Amino acid sequence: MTSRELHDRMANAIRFLSADAIEKANSGHPGLPMGAADVATVLFTRFLAYDPQKPDWADRDRFVLSAGHGSMLLYSLLYLTGYEDIDLDQIKHFRQLGYRTAGHPEWGHAAGIETTTGPLGQGLSNAVGMALAERILNARFGDGLVDHYTYVLAGDGCLMEGISQEAISLAGHLRLNKLIVIWDDNNISIDGEISLSDSTDQRARFAASGWNTLAVDGHDAEAIAAAIEAARRSDRPTLIAARTTIGFGAPTKAGSSKVHGSPLGAEELAGARAALGWEAEPFVVPSDVLDAWRLAGLRSARERKEWEKRLAAADAETRGEFERRMRGDLPAGLDEAIDAYKRKLAADRPKVATRKSSEMALEVINGVVPETIGGSADLTGSNNTKTSQTGPIRPGDYSGRYVYYGIREHGMAAAMNGMALHGGVIPYGGTFLTFSDYARPAMRLASLMGIRSIFVMTHDSIGLGEDGPTHQPVEHLAALRAIPNHTVLRPADAVEAAEAWQVALKSVRTPTTLALTRQNLPAVRTEHTDENLTARGAYELAGTDGDAKVTIFASGSEVEIALAARAVLDKRGVAARVVSVPSFELFFQQEEAYRAGVIGAAPVRIAVEAGIRQGWDEIIGSDGLFVGMTGFGASGRIEDLYRHFGITAEAVVAAVEKRLARG
Repeated sequence: MTSRELHDRMANAIRFLSADAIEKANSGHPGLPMGAADVATVLFTRFLAYDPQKPDWADRDRFVLSAGHGSMLLYSLLYLTGYEDIDLDQIKHFRQLGYRTAGHPEWGHAAGIETTTGPLGQGLSNAVGMALAERILNARFGDGLVDHYTYVLAGDGCLMEGISQEAISLAGHLRLNKLIVIWDDNNISIDGEISLSDSTDQRARFAASGWNTLAVDGHDAEAIAAAIEAARRSDRPTLIAARTTIGFGAPTKAGSSKVHGSPLGAEELAGARAALGWEAEPFVVPSDVLDAWRLAGLRSARERKEWEKRLAAADAETRGEFERRMRGDLPAGLDEAIDAYKRKLAADRPKVATRKSSEMALEVINGVVPETIGGSADLTGSNNTKTSQTGPIRPGDYSGRYVYYGIREHGMAAAMNGMALHGGVIPYGGTFLTFSDYARPAMRLASLMGIRSIFVMTHDSIGLGEDGPTHQPVEHLAALRAIPNHTVLRPADAVEAAEAWQVALKSVRTPTTLALTRQNLPAVRTEHTDENLTARGAYELAGTDGDAKVTIFASGSEVEIALAARAVLDKRGVAARVVSVPSFELFFQQEEAYRAGVIGAAPVRIAVEAGIRQGWDEIIGSDGLFVGMTGFGASGRIEDLYRHFGITAEAVVAAVEKRLARG
């Protein structure tokens, strides 16, 4: 058998495992696995450094299937190369509840899946973060421990999504030359030929963004290999436009949208078998072909073992630091540093905006946690995300710890996810809270995957003032709180901000959003406590000597309003307590007895927050009172806006007294 014949049989194994699984499930996308099988075979048998027996090998190459609808391509590859998590039973139960072979690849379901993809463009953008993390760690630990490539298989849809431009322009600017994107250039989308909706010269677009570009026949194994070789030698990231036929081998549907998102059907599948000379029964891979694939899965084992020797030979400090970072463990001394800092804050009682409080906390944290990588979407001075330790990351110089993302909120969030997935770094990035709308798809995926991405969102309410309603978030806190497995933290002062950062850093399987003010806030935590009270989600900040008639709940900048209202009520003989609520999510995770104690038995419950009411009823009840926003904000001075919208201590007192008078 010639090498070309063996290649064809190996590629056909991908095609028919994929098509058979999709047929059995009566659901899925056979077009991409059949069309891109030649590209995948060349990549996985000749270039990709991976070891199914050690899938978490830190210096493995990363492969991202950005076109996640073609998931059976990846599952077939994982089975064929010998990954334990994907056996033939998993292939036979594609898209079935309880199996690892989900409709789109999901990180954490099986080894070899580097990220969750499906929403188009996200995988490509994650890969930019992975490639950046590789260069950052290479700058710290050298070629001997970190020197690998990030490969992406992307489709037309990935390149049409707006996030792709944010991602590729950032990668081109930073000259991430170990990033190689293979474009499955099949000229088909769901609606039909690409010409129906797009006429972009993609190679010219990538070239204009600082990329090396190549074009090949995506069914010519040697041409594909030559292009990958050239890409690996480039001093820039590379796009390889691989012209393929979607549904390659299907006798009547190949090259058309009919093969994109529906099973082939029994007759068409039989015709493809005949056309490609594949005589094996469904889900059967001939032994010689399976043996060839399993050998391909072993080809990097020696390279991995040599890497392990280099790691073992490294000095103890370097080895320990590298292993700690890749495990995701925080360095010793962080808790002590935070505790000492909290003591200082309790004594100093600074009156600063919580965006400044965040910066102050980061100044402490970044001195202790060297793997934090900060950044901002062109709002560094407003987000306060840069500290003295975080020098800029520049093209060709990745020794810094700060990424200037430019006005690319969506691309920033997705790149941060890629960095977190790569491991060895802890990314945080900033923008205005209202612009979380731009980043939300990536933030949602961070929550779905359960990764440590930290989103710093400043200018969190009408308190930002004169920029007006376009920039004033109103519904955003509720919208982010609605995302499962996503912690939203809205600290009220510098102590809570420090505690919020401690929570975020320790939340290895949950992303965090910090909602921070533009305006200065007084210190409300004036007595030191060793316990991280913010980690409780809510706690009593100010109590009463006897039974309370009123409990005032508030978050962030409205805590000072709650305290002022309590003072007025106290003078009028109304016993009131104040509960600070920095995080709904953390509060709802507490034991029932703790929650009941914090909520208390006061007959009147009232919440105050410069946002909409949604979400608060779980704390105050449907009959609870709420002082906040019911519509969009306005342009004006902060003081005028709070009075205009009735978010004041006087308004809280008036609402309470009206309820008490009603009995």
